[in-house]
Amino acid sequence: MHLNLSGTAAGPFEMEVKGKNRIVLRDVVVGQVWLASGQSNMERLLRQTANAEAEIARSENALIRQFKIPRTTADSPQEDCEGKWVLASPATTADFTAVGYYFAKRLHGELGAPVGIINSTWGGSFSEAWTSAEAIATNPSLAAGQAARAQARIEYPDKIKAFTREFAAWLKATAREDRPIASEAFLAEAPSSDGWTPITLPGKIAAPGLPAHGVIWLRREVEVTGPNMPPSLNLLFGELTGFEKVYWNGKKISETTPEKFTGEGMPRLCGIPAPLIKPGKNVLAIRVYAPAESPAFRINPQSFNAGPISLVGEWLAKAESSLPDVASLPAAPKPPRMPVSHLASEMFNGMIAPLVPFRLAGVIWYQGEANRGRAWEYREGFPLLINDWRQQWKRDDLPFYFCQLANFLAKSDVPAESAWAETREAQSLALSLPATGQAVLIDLGESKDIHPLNKLDVGERLARIALARQHGKKIVDSGPVFAAQKIEGKTIRVTFRHTDEGLVARPLPSRYDVSTQIGETAPLVRNSPDSDVEGFAICGADRKWVWAKARIERDAVVVWSDQVSRPVAVRYAWADNPTCNLYNGAGLPASPFRTDDFPATTKGSVFGPRS
Repeated sequence: MHLNLSGTAAGPFEMEVKGKNRIVLRDVVVGQVWLASGQSNMERLLRQTANAEAEIARSENALIRQFKIPRTTADSPQEDCEGKWVLASPATTADFTAVGYYFAKRLHGELGAPVGIINSTWGGSFSEAWTSAEAIATNPSLAAGQAARAQARIEYPDKIKAFTREFAAWLKATAREDRPIASEAFLAEAPSSDGWTPITLPGKIAAPGLPAHGVIWLRREVEVTGPNMPPSLNLLFGELTGFEKVYWNGKKISETTPEKFTGEGMPRLCGIPAPLIKPGKNVLAIRVYAPAESPAFRINPQSFNAGPISLVGEWLAKAESSLPDVASLPAAPKPPRMPVSHLASEMFNGMIAPLVPFRLAGVIWYQGEANRGRAWEYREGFPLLINDWRQQWKRDDLPFYFCQLANFLAKSDVPAESAWAETREAQSLALSLPATGQAVLIDLGESKDIHPLNKLDVGERLARIALARQHGKKIVDSGPVFAAQKIEGKTIRVTFRHTDEGLVARPLPSRYDVSTQIGETAPLVRNSPDSDVEGFAICGADRKWVWAKARIERDAVVVWSDQVSRPVAVRYAWADNPTCNLYNGAGLPASPFRTDDFPATTKGSVFGPRS
């Protein structure tokens, strides 16, 4: 092997490999390579984020490169994968991982060295899918869950075949088979609202004049505007009781029938092809056939969307046909619950194992949303993954820098329990492992979009950690982190580490982001309007949390409430989408925390066939 070291120290070089034949690899650069992995927020493309057009236009840099691993699952560890190195340029960076791109850009800007990003990501993936089978087997709970998932997957095809057969027989015996009408296309476009009934969705599809069983049409206009609107949209309806045809501007784009039913519990999701999407007003229509149960959309309103566009609110409904009540009929067969789509280790086998033992500078990781319902179990599952990858690479000190989940969902006007907060706590606990770092994103989220557009600050906060920890840069890489509490009569004094340049209460804006893709904001209602520092809650021995007042005293925050005379614990930013404003002088936000050890709401939720 021979390197032609002509040119700069970084390259490009030529690599010549001689054996029975001769291979010459050109345009080789020598720098550092990072593995960027996790779920959709790491997968998010640069073109789908804030200021994408301007950033892509100025992205020409042959010393920043991406290698994209295709989505691949496998039953056993694979030795190879597809892909190629792609140089950053206006023609390519639109499809780079946005977080990885901004991370690489900051590193290259500070160090001058080439930076390569291996993009191995999969939206909606849980941590166990990225963990090797050997590691899963060491955890009894996860191993049992994996066995249950595998068995459910084996049994499901026979269950769904039996259901479709039995349901078809029930429909025929009760004369409730679907009989589509010839005017479907007209109803799908329906230029007039005459004869249509207003109805609020999601929830039950019920209103005066609508049948409890039969066929109901739903329609609403969807306004598509904004510079950051993606070229195509995904419609997410959640669980729908019944069977549906979905139309966009009069064209059928999706259909679920009793013969092709995939199972109860499977969220309805369909994509709208870009050519069908018009700037301005578009018409979305859904034909719902409900022969056995009263129709309803079962979904959290925050997720009832067409891409970034909320579908919550008023729709128009019209009955096509009605069916008699089912009370006097034989009971309809119940559909089986859809098992989860992936097993543990499948993504590790297909998308991580082929990279071992490629020499990495480290790992950057953004994942956890899919594990939020099992946050307590994630306390074990997340460190298990980190240690597993280090064992795979035979590097106990492999740097592993991760993102704490951003704020998301509606703001709460009272202190409440939160699976999102418990997940953030589980992530923070992984900092007990060596060579780890956490980018806190509690100020970068949006209430209606689980994929906030600001990925520049995410990448830069991760890059700060790498620059400080591995390259000796005199740069602050963490916001304030809880150190200890001291009860002082009616107050609790909370001390912090990483208070670089002093604690700061940033002024709170008058509005907060709901969805920046469509420019939607909402007025910010203060929880503690008379307090300099917002985001603290306090409780006494009764464990009844109330919002607290707080003031900064040097490297500590003093917390109190007139409603709690004998406080025992405090929490900060403990909510899905907290209103909080504690930073250090370097401009990095304080990490959410709690000083209590009260039972977690997710304790007892474990990895299993449908978790």
